[in-house]
Amino acid sequence: MIRVLLIGNGAREHVIAETVKRSRHETALFSYMTVNNPGIASLSDEVMPGNYGDREGIVRFAKGREIDFAIIGPEDPLSKGVVDALKEAGIPSVGPTQSLARLETSKSFTRNLLEKYGIPGNPRFQTFSSRAGIDAFIEKLDGVVLKPDGLTGGKGVMVQGDHFQTKEEAVELCGKILDKDPSVIVEERFDGEEFSLQCLCDGTTVVATPPVQDHKRRFAGDRGPNTGGMGSYSLENHSLPFLREEDIAEGLAITRRVAEAIRRETGEEYKGVMYGGFIVTREGVKLLEYNARFGDPEAMNILPLLKTDFVDICRAVIDGTLKDLPIEFDRKATVCKYIVPRGYGLPADHPDARSTAAKIDVADTGNARLYYSSVDKRDDGLYMTTSRAIGVVGIADTLEEAEKMAEGAIGAIQGPIDHRPDIGTQALIDKRIQHMQRIRR
Repeated sequence: MIRVLLIGNGAREHVIAETVKRSRHETALFSYMTVNNPGIASLSDEVMPGNYGDREGIVRFAKGREIDFAIIGPEDPLSKGVVDALKEAGIPSVGPTQSLARLETSKSFTRNLLEKYGIPGNPRFQTFSSRAGIDAFIEKLDGVVLKPDGLTGGKGVMVQGDHFQTKEEAVELCGKILDKDPSVIVEERFDGEEFSLQCLCDGTTVVATPPVQDHKRRFAGDRGPNTGGMGSYSLENHSLPFLREEDIAEGLAITRRVAEAIRRETGEEYKGVMYGGFIVTREGVKLLEYNARFGDPEAMNILPLLKTDFVDICRAVIDGTLKDLPIEFDRKATVCKYIVPRGYGLPADHPDARSTAAKIDVADTGNARLYYSSVDKRDDGLYMTTSRAIGVVGIADTLEEAEKMAEGAIGAIQGPIDHRPDIGTQALIDKRIQHMQRIRR
């Protein structure tokens, strides 16, 4: 019996739990969650509610259940040093230590790492802890991106042309960021198409999973505010419609060099997921950011396709033996669409804002898979909260079939809900292809 501790309570952790339980090994799953996720609870042998900052409580729970290894789902426990605490107690984790998690928790750390070790992919950038010099640097850039130097839940990046229009506005926004955060990063804006490349790393070996494209914007047509991700898709050929084979290779090469650089910089081996958010530009592949864990929603695209035993992968990550384990994925297309409250991403005074506490009814969703995120299961049914509620995933031989499967399943969910119907559709795919063709020309 292999005893696994899963930390996290979102849709990403729901699909991780499902993938653990698919193992050929006999496993017992123990889940530590801040909010009770009914999907994870149904797959768990025991659930412990708690706070991700309670390192002593997490260690006590793990030791009491004789845990063999832990899987850390979200960034919050990584940033709070849960892996370090478990390591001190003799329990290994799939997830980096607090120092190595700076790959995600400190954007300046990552930018400086690439610069110091001569790794390609960086934009022109500068980090500011005061307003001095910001306007002069911004004047040197054709387009501007602003990032608080810390965790923002995927919602903190502001891009010229989307979130603000002029360089004068950029300077003002930097001031507002510095009123709340210790530093702000100012970067050049790239023009291109984004893709997510989630890689498994054992400290030396880095293995890529199929690339995925996420959709951050709240509304169809890439309109509205940034969110944690409204949905994503992947193709049966393990590429994306606008990517060339060398684009994926370039992203993987950057991640491999980053894994080596972070080991040299810190003296520690990175064990876990290195998820690079990349963008293909006229000048090649550039790095937008790294996450130190699986993506949400991107985990829902790739983990259901995994043919290699996930428990074996976790052990190989921990033991440093990934190079000896062939990792395979089904040749299927996937489309994930998030069900959200109608008021998600809208101002608090909007009439639809009340939908965030509404009940939803889930009927027969066919062959689509449902992964619960921010929901509350009560005696009288399932209720949404203020965030994304359910990831609906279609898996099929083609993207068209997968999209129809996901969209059809959403029709079986009733309540004051919304989603992005355009994710995975040919119209949106064509838009991406045409954009990339213009850039490459």
